[in-house]
Amino acid sequence: MTIEAVWHEYQSSVKAFLHAKVSNPDDVDDLLQDILLKTYLHLNEVKDRTKVKSWLFQIANNAIVDFYREKGRSKRISQDDLWFEREKEQVREDLVSCLLPFIQALPHEDAEMLTSIELNGQSQKAYAKEQGINYSTLKSRLQKSREKINALFQDCCELSLDKNGSVIDYEARSKNGKYC
Repeated sequence: MTIEAVWHEYQSSVKAFLHAKVSNPDDVDDLLQDILLKTYLHLNEVKDRTKVKSWLFQIANNAIVDFYREKGRSKRISQDDLWFEREKEQVREDLVSCLLPFIQALPHEDAEMLTSIELNGQSQKAYAKEQGINYSTLKSRLQKSREKINALFQDCCELSLDKNGSVIDYEARSKNGKYC
């Protein structure tokens, strides 16, 4: 497996992992470069190709530990170092404004449900009761609607998710999608 193939396949996942653990985007970029260099220098030592991903994430984890160990020697973490919490909200706000055309592209029932629950924050149980449907039925419909909207989104954007599935970054694809 070549360094180009490994990096092409795992770079965005490693970057999302770093963003979830490190607050400063410049530090993330520095760590990403360090990980790339270590991957380049030691990839040939990985004998089992099925273990490349876990090996790469172990390098990333070790880089994060080293980063915080060094940072701990120099100073304490301040509130400014926790910028990523604010940035997550900015990403969410950016994406919410993009959601409306995608939601409107769905069948009316799906669009109404997603608008009420995802955008307006209505609880799933309250929506199910209001609509007179079984809660488990609603959860199933909601999951299918999310999958539909995700497919539309994937045509336009590449999303980076944290370990909890929350969007932490996005990158626009070419404007080929109908709703981009």
